[in-house]
Amino acid sequence: MLLIRCPWCGERHQSEFIYGGEAHIARPADPDSISDEAWGHYLFLRKNPKNYHRERWLHSFGCRRWFNAIRHTVSDAFAVTYKADDPVPPMPEER
Repeated sequence: MLLIRCPWCGERHQSEFIYGGEAHIARPADPDSISDEAWGHYLFLRKNPKNYHRERWLHSFGCRRWFNAIRHTVSDAFAVTYKADDPVPPMPEER
């Protein structure tokens, strides 16, 4: 059983959450001025490391708020969860 810590509600079962993809993706300032290739890259290409990764999560069966997390993609271990408007914490060292 995987427990995820919601910054507002505390630890809850993973079934209450929905994965929202990579966190901190900057939207192009003027989407109409970029090429189709650059727009496609923004929409579809994301990092997928075998390491710690910054992600977005939704507590869909709880407070229904979005938050960010740093999770190890191999072990599923969450290093930290934080509110979307909190400062971005540093990445942990590889274990």
